[in-house]
Amino acid sequence: MPLDDGGTNARDTADAPSRAADTTLSRSADASPRERSTARRRDRFRVRGWLPPLVVLVLAIGAWYGVSDWLLSPERRFLLPPPDAVVRVGFLDGENRAELLAALGRTAEVAGIGLLLATVIGVGLAVLMGQARWIERSLYPYAVVLQTVPVLALVPLLGFWFGFGMASRVLVCVLVAIFPVIANTLFGLRSTDGTLEDVFRLARAGRIRRLLKLRLPAAVPAMVTGLRVSAGLSVVGAVVGDYFYQQGQPGLGILINVYRARLESERMFAAVLLASLLGLVVFWFFGLLAHWAARRHGTDGDRG
Repeated sequence: MPLDDGGTNARDTADAPSRAADTTLSRSADASPRERSTARRRDRFRVRGWLPPLVVLVLAIGAWYGVSDWLLSPERRFLLPPPDAVVRVGFLDGENRAELLAALGRTAEVAGIGLLLATVIGVGLAVLMGQARWIERSLYPYAVVLQTVPVLALVPLLGFWFGFGMASRVLVCVLVAIFPVIANTLFGLRSTDGTLEDVFRLARAGRIRRLLKLRLPAAVPAMVTGLRVSAGLSVVGAVVGDYFYQQGQPGLGILINVYRARLESERMFAAVLLASLLGLVVFWFFGLLAHWAARRHGTDGDRG
């Protein structure tokens, strides 16, 4: 009997891996339809997200070709050159491409510095206004004024006061981009969970501790959403400032103005497309950042 038990135990031990493999295969077979269904739904959602913009893009390019080739005579086609001419002259020509990419780098540098300053100043002002209602009532109207005053009316004054170089271009970016940072950060600070505020007060946490440990972390999703808007506006400010301030190394705004004066419409459209692409890239990047911040803090967010 001991020998038989030993033989049985040995056979059971030898068969255990095969039984485990069979169990794993059966579970995989049961789970695979659900996984395939989930993957198909995910693919459909992905297609639904990308297909409409692609359709609109194709229609826009088709309309562009239609206006350029059919509605404009060859003598007036410089008003709207066809897309293939823009690509060929602006991007496939090595000299033109190098000039445009160098200008793109300078515009991105101005926009980045302006966005950084707008973020630091905007968050600082929002934190200050979030400490007391009377501070908010004293400062917030002037932040609204910065948003409502046309930037084109301020550009000449900034040039007279600070010169027509890099400083004025960055300042235009700051003025254009600062309000969304202030508004969204202040909204996030004001939207802190009241229950958590009471818990911190019961723990005798001071104002600074509540700000650093509770209110600022809770305001991160709203803050990043404001940065998402301000990032695109900073690109607009960089191009506008570059367009009006002609000193220093040329950015995209200066090239657009130069190409306009020379009636080099293909190169001008290429510069406009690059500026638009830069704005889309920074908007997309901060959209991903906002989506990550929303998931991390357990709130709803979209990738945008």
